[in-house]
Amino acid sequence: MSAALVALAIGAFGIGTTEFVIVGLLPDVATDLGVSIPAAGMLVTGYALSVVIGAPLMTAAGSRLPRKTVLLALMAVFVLGNVLCAVADDYALLMVGRAVAALCHGAFFGIGSVVATALVAPDRQAGAIALMFTGLTVANVLGVPMGTFIGQEYGWRATFWVVTALGVVGLVALATLVPRQPRPVGALRGELAVFARPLVWLSLLTTTLGFAGVFASLTYLAPMMTEVAGFTPGAVSWLLVLFGVGTCIGTFLGGKAADRSLMRTTCVALGLLSVVLGLFTLTATAQLPAAVTVLLLGTAGFATVPALQMRVMRTAVGAPALASAANIAAFNLGNALGAWLGGLTIDAGLGYTAPNWVGSALAASGLAAAVISVAFGRRGSVRPVVLTGSAQRLPA
Repeated sequence: MSAALVALAIGAFGIGTTEFVIVGLLPDVATDLGVSIPAAGMLVTGYALSVVIGAPLMTAAGSRLPRKTVLLALMAVFVLGNVLCAVADDYALLMVGRAVAALCHGAFFGIGSVVATALVAPDRQAGAIALMFTGLTVANVLGVPMGTFIGQEYGWRATFWVVTALGVVGLVALATLVPRQPRPVGALRGELAVFARPLVWLSLLTTTLGFAGVFASLTYLAPMMTEVAGFTPGAVSWLLVLFGVGTCIGTFLGGKAADRSLMRTTCVALGLLSVVLGLFTLTATAQLPAAVTVLLLGTAGFATVPALQMRVMRTAVGAPALASAANIAAFNLGNALGAWLGGLTIDAGLGYTAPNWVGSALAASGLAAAVISVAFGRRGSVRPVVLTGSAQRLPA
């Protein structure tokens, strides 16, 4: 792994920690701020919606600047947002802090994906994206469980001070390890033109529905495991470690498989995700099966990530940075949708396992969108090729 990919992974680690750590702290935040569990779950939805808004806006704002400069600015915004979370004394300010931190998320992963693919040979591009996203998956193994432990022992605000420090480390790593990047070539209008392609929208829809399935369940993992499976609150950190191990396995295997067959990997991973979520409703009632399913949820859910990201970048040849950021927005739109729909089932009195059925249906819908995308692409007269720094399209 090159030093630049390490720096990108460090930034991804900090961002991933702040995004997912709220899952483990949900009961603590709800109790401290005097809100319900579904209301606290809206902190996941609010973060995700801010990513959806910020991803295209921040990417467009930096479209004429060198990519390294934009990455540094984005990490500075991330640090500011987490400081606001750390000093928040009520629900509203915490939501604002989460929203500010989230503004950098989509653009960072979008532009970072383009930088990562430029650092390796064409046949290793999905793997390079997977390596950058390793920071996100390691956040699930180390950052989120440690953040949950710190929050339970010293208060949830202490967790956000630690995340702020991670952001500063990421900023320094990007400044020192990422080589200078050339200014992007082409006008913003040309980048926006790729969104006239139906295949791009089908790819974004696949991402949204697939990851909505993951977050319909994951958002409410803590109360599901404590109230249904019978785990103690302290065990939630270890369950999140299991989920994080699964995300590492899934991201690695998904990146390797996607370099061999992009759409087959996407379809298989989404199918497995739907099955795992369906089974989780049954396995959540006993501790050992529940723990195994948490591991499988992380594996199946994140096996989709490199393939989904690479698919959008290839269908949007000519605007890889903006399309890549749009796909990160799609991931987080899925996060918001899943968290919201999962919360509705709990509010309706269907119990803490009901979000798993919602997640299974959403993942199956993502698989259907992927299959339609494949069929639509086969009927097209052109196909995208690997990204090499300049946009190319070849006859099918």
